[in-house]
Amino acid sequence: MPLHFKTCLLIDDNYIDNFVTRKILESGQFADNIIVLQSAHDAIKALREGTIKPDAIFLDIRMPMMSGFEFLKEFDTVEMDNKERVRIFMLSSSLDPTDMNNSKSNRYVAQFVHKPLTHKALEELST
Repeated sequence: MPLHFKTCLLIDDNYIDNFVTRKILESGQFADNIIVLQSAHDAIKALREGTIKPDAIFLDIRMPMMSGFEFLKEFDTVEMDNKERVRIFMLSSSLDPTDMNNSKSNRYVAQFVHKPLTHKALEELST
């Protein structure tokens, strides 16, 4: 059974990647609500303020100002009711084994997914 979430937050600084990923998420009926932010800093601010309450996050690794891994460090300090249930999927074009290992070793990251997101990759996300 495919994963389905109420609110999915997509954090990526690349407009085209966001457009493609959003279309895949929408057509795959991944979430009822998809919120796109181009800044990890803005995402942390929204999470701290409680203006966005995602149960799934797609997070790019390489972004200016705050990388995906820096986001994860900040996310650890954010107080949220459902933080332990939020599924974070690292979505990256990185082929660096260190990025993959760091993703796998982070307690908040459910899975590392290679860009571009495809319907097949979406279907293969683990529960």
